Amino acid sequence: MKAIMLMFDSLNRHMLTSYGGSEVDTPNFDRLAAHTVQFDNSYAGSLPCMPARRELHTGRYNFLHRSWGPLEPFDDSMPLLLKQNGIYAHLSTDHPHYFEEGGATFHTKYSSWQFSRGQEGDPWIGQVRDPEIPEEVLGVKYRAGAAQVKQQSSLDKREDGKPLQPAPLWRQDWVNRRFMQQEEQQPQPKTFAKGLDFIQRNAKDDQWFLQIETFDPHEPFFTQQKYKDLHPHDYDGPHFDWPPYGLSDRTPEQDAHVRYEYAALISMCDHYLGMVLDTMDSLDLWKDTMLIVNTDHGFLLGEHNWWGKVVQPFYQEIVHTPLFIWDPRSQRQGVRCESLVQTIDLPATILDFFNVDLPANMQGVPLKNALANDAPVHEAILFGVFGGHVNCTDGQHVLMLAPESVNNEPLNHYTLMPSHMWESFTPEELTEIEVSDPLSFTKGAKLMKMPAKRTLFDAPQYDYFGQPLTTMLFDVSSESNKQLQINNTDIQNHLTSEIKRLMVENDAPTEQFERMGLNIN
Repeated sequence: MKAIMLMFDSLNRHMLTSYGGSEVDTPNFDRLAAHTVQFDNSYAGSLPCMPARRELHTGRYNFLHRSWGPLEPFDDSMPLLLKQNGIYAHLSTDHPHYFEEGGATFHTKYSSWQFSRGQEGDPWIGQVRDPEIPEEVLGVKYRAGAAQVKQQSSLDKREDGKPLQPAPLWRQDWVNRRFMQQEEQQPQPKTFAKGLDFIQRNAKDDQWFLQIETFDPHEPFFTQQKYKDLHPHDYDGPHFDWPPYGLSDRTPEQDAHVRYEYAALISMCDHYLGMVLDTMDSLDLWKDTMLIVNTDHGFLLGEHNWWGKVVQPFYQEIVHTPLFIWDPRSQRQGVRCESLVQTIDLPATILDFFNVDLPANMQGVPLKNALANDAPVHEAILFGVFGGHVNCTDGQHVLMLAPESVNNEPLNHYTLMPSHMWESFTPEELTEIEVSDPLSFTKGAKLMKMPAKRTLFDAPQYDYFGQPLTTMLFDVSSESNKQLQINNTDIQNHLTSEIKRLMVENDAPTEQFERMGLNIN
């Protein structure tokens, strides 16, 4: 038996034609849907990038105990468990966060791994002098607080009249682009080429798992002209393919243009998905190879008057994810499944496929029966970001439960790997460490417990407008991916009880219940 996981980053389900999208022609995603089970109630869990990937390894929620960070020493890693049970696990990726301080323990769990450089602000090509930049560019230059990102053109000046200096990620991206002018030089094609090479060389062998993971269609929406040509539109404004996270103060034409740039990158992703499907066909891999195509979360492209994904509320466009699975055991294809599933179920599904026992601490559920006969999986699930809403859905409704406590406290990190996204915790953050008793899933290991002076983007208890989060209830049962805010005490009470149940099952720290105003007695 063999398994392939093809993972995209920030892939919007509502842009795919098999999910009803009309902005992008995605023939290979349609082809994929015809050969797999397509899930209609798939959700993200912990957001964003590396919290989601910790769930892909452990089958447990990340966001109730800590923010962005590496795998912990006590974590049960799905690829490592495969390796320990005689199944070869290989990773081909261009995802730069794996190779930063806050993600540095993930790739080493595989039997082997390959990294294709150059995505986003990957510190790849060294260049002392500033890069050559188009005469005018709209892009991210400065982060202005937790809930706002200031957008400026490259021609803007500081108050003293000197040119603004680009932020490091933005600058590095322009250095890197010079070395990616041809399609085959870009990270996504390189990642797929390496993954396809692995398949070709190992197709006749058995007992392997391959993860092909591309950062695309994550911003910046940088791609080749032939994919842009699939989305013709009138535009004569400044260069713009990296939308800042925040409310738009741009022109409608600029916003429409960057949405087309995202669409072009979706078209590129669709093309390379087709190459995987072609390889599955030519090598007759469908008979014994599981295929999973997934993402970590979506991305707001102006919906709700917002661009980005990390500031709450987490609307359906962000958390309601595409998921396609082919299981050669049941061989069901061209059907849709309504079972409520999420990221934590994928490692359980892969381990089950290879007949590897699931760790006792893994709370995801193998999807074998859902794939075979649409069997129910979860009555309700949680999703969220550390320190923000605790969200719950039953597939029909979403409750976004807001913190009730003043200043969003108490809130503590529980970790043995005190790292943020790009750097370690500061000495100041570490001065207040307490030694916590083991949690149910730490295998007897005690933990560092410290006040969360920093979380992801610093202030997840605030919404798009910088206002404190409020509790909201939505009806999300519409097939058109619409979400209607409602008032219904019975439904809200039911989902609140589900939040408490799932938090208890996940051994959430007691102060999380206090922060949310939940009585667990």
